[in-house]
Amino acid sequence: MAKQDLLPQSSRGLARVIAHLDDQFGDRLQRGAAIREQHGHTTTWLENQPPDAVIFPQSTDEVSRIVGICAEHNVPIIPFGTGTSLEGHVNAPRGGISIDFSEMNQIIAVHAEDLDCVVQPGVTREQLNTYLRDQGLFFPIDPGADASLGGMAATRASGTNAVRYGTMKDSVLSLEVVMPDGTVIRTGQRARKSSAGYDLTRLLVGSEGTLGIITELTLKLHGIPEAISSATCSFSTVEAACNAVIATIQMGIPVARIELLDALQVKAVNAYSKLDLPEEPLLLLEFHGSGASVAEQAETFGEIAKDTGGVGFAWTANAEERTKLWKARHDAYWAALGLRKGAKGISTDVCVPISRLAECVVATQDQIAQMGFTAPIVGHVGDGNFHTLLLIDMENVEDVAAAETFVGWLNDLAISMEGTCTGEHAIGQGKQRYLSKELGGATTTMAQIKRALDPKDIMNPEKIL
Repeated sequence: MAKQDLLPQSSRGLARVIAHLDDQFGDRLQRGAAIREQHGHTTTWLENQPPDAVIFPQSTDEVSRIVGICAEHNVPIIPFGTGTSLEGHVNAPRGGISIDFSEMNQIIAVHAEDLDCVVQPGVTREQLNTYLRDQGLFFPIDPGADASLGGMAATRASGTNAVRYGTMKDSVLSLEVVMPDGTVIRTGQRARKSSAGYDLTRLLVGSEGTLGIITELTLKLHGIPEAISSATCSFSTVEAACNAVIATIQMGIPVARIELLDALQVKAVNAYSKLDLPEEPLLLLEFHGSGASVAEQAETFGEIAKDTGGVGFAWTANAEERTKLWKARHDAYWAALGLRKGAKGISTDVCVPISRLAECVVATQDQIAQMGFTAPIVGHVGDGNFHTLLLIDMENVEDVAAAETFVGWLNDLAISMEGTCTGEHAIGQGKQRYLSKELGGATTTMAQIKRALDPKDIMNPEKIL
């Protein structure tokens, strides 16, 4: 949305909003500098832009009242889950009120017979899965961080299990949403499919808080598999590893997870997680199913790995060994920071059609080497999605400028391969400039939707568009 279209926020209007909220919410409205900074900047490397205040609602009705008060005075609203997003989604470039959902963390209902549940947005994925474990169910979307489910829906998150179970867009049946004027809508029912009207659920999943604020989610669940096994296999080159992935997907092997770690990332993981994996490109896999099908999947992948140059293929159904491997994978970000002491990690992701994966990853490694970066690569490569973590001295202007150049180059490369500038990080502030390159005139339609639903532009302004 063009800057001239933004409605100004007067200090008088903000003061009135804060006075109203203070009267109604008391200690649950906070204005301390530390908490405002926390809510304006978390894992991102972008500039810290704190809100003017942070509020902690406990119900949809309270969120509706907060939004209504802010709408009356044209004060921006920024939803906040756990703050694990990477593209500046929780920044407040025009100030305003950050709505923290940590106190809306109730699991409202579990319908085990229908394989679905209803939760508030502050529930985290680990909290939900701990609650579900005794019922033989689980929620499969796993972005690594223990993110809030509301935030995961808002950013259309995915993660390690997406190759088999899909992303948040495939897992959300319906939403309860507070719209920009404070009204509350529900986008659907619990039925597994519907052709009733516009698909508002899919419109709001991935809208990053710019069209409305999610206050309740109805989610699909899955039965915990009878058998689970994990496997590792090393390769002499990233290209060989990617070719094994391509063959696996094209043969239709129903892998639950298939993750790539390049040699530099394996080195970091070994040091951080006290493992002794060969410091070569590595594929880390997981298979779900019956005991027989899991064994068959592992054996079939073993043959593919052998044909594509894999060595040291090994698989295990031991729960402790599996947990140790996946814990190391989820700690990859923190492990990578140890490769350059004092550096800040600039994480970026792209996604390409699976047939272009090897070409894209190899070109990325070549560019990293040419520009002299320390930058390990990991990826949910069963989807053609991978992440690069640039380790940067943020006090060095030249370092930062080079990092921005690289990120732009990588986004352009993915788009040129009919891919996307973001497989799962979403747009936020960090990837705005690449959205029009990827989607062209579709961004005009997005802007029209934004203006129609949020004419005052108070919902997480200056994100996506």
